Amino acid sequence: MAKKKEQPISGDKRLENIEETLSNTEQFIINNQKNISMVVAIIVIVILAYFAFNKYYIEPNTQDAQEQLFAAQAFFEADSLDKALYGDGNSLGFLDIADEFSMTTPGNLANYYAGISFLRKGDFDQAIEFLNSFDSDDHVVSSMATGAIGDAYIEKGDNSKAIAYYLEAANKEDNSFTTPLFLFKAAQVYEINDEFEDAVRIYTRIKKNYATSTEGRSIDKYIARAESRLKK
Repeated sequence: MAKKKEQPISGDKRLENIEETLSNTEQFIINNQKNISMVVAIIVIVILAYFAFNKYYIEPNTQDAQEQLFAAQAFFEADSLDKALYGDGNSLGFLDIADEFSMTTPGNLANYYAGISFLRKGDFDQAIEFLNSFDSDDHVVSSMATGAIGDAYIEKGDNSKAIAYYLEAANKEDNSFTTPLFLFKAAQVYEINDEFEDAVRIYTRIKKNYATSTEGRSIDKYIARAESRLKK
């Protein structure tokens, strides 16, 4: 039996349906006017609070933190690591900046400097803690922080974790600086672990993709060394 064809909806009927939908919407708004007004008011308050928080708290605190950070960075560059970390009595060190200005960009950056300072001092657990607290949208700086965690784990004798962090640092963003640098470090730890096949694989990746980098220009001798030890 042939199917019954559906009758097309006329233009007037469509208009009637639209009007009915609009009418239902209007009725909903009328019935819920109080709740809708409350929601709108809350949204407006949240937006205003956000801008006020940024203007009257974040911005002035960022300026204060930046001034304190300059002084701590000067001690860091002079290799006065204790003063860089703890301050000199007149200005704050990285630890206090990271704590007191944690919601600001300089406060976040203080975590990185504190981590590197502890790494230089040989306090590897503290270095890992502060470097893990650092967060950056700059992939190069973020890679350097992650790679520094790998350095700390090497010093602690945890080669597996060191390799994991070096590879993570290398792969954060493909570039000709941090990628071959941390691939090379990972390959060297593979050699320390007598994992020469993995070392050759990483060295070869550097040769193929980053031949003009600092690591790439002398990579052939490392490939040859790892391959010779692989054959033994």
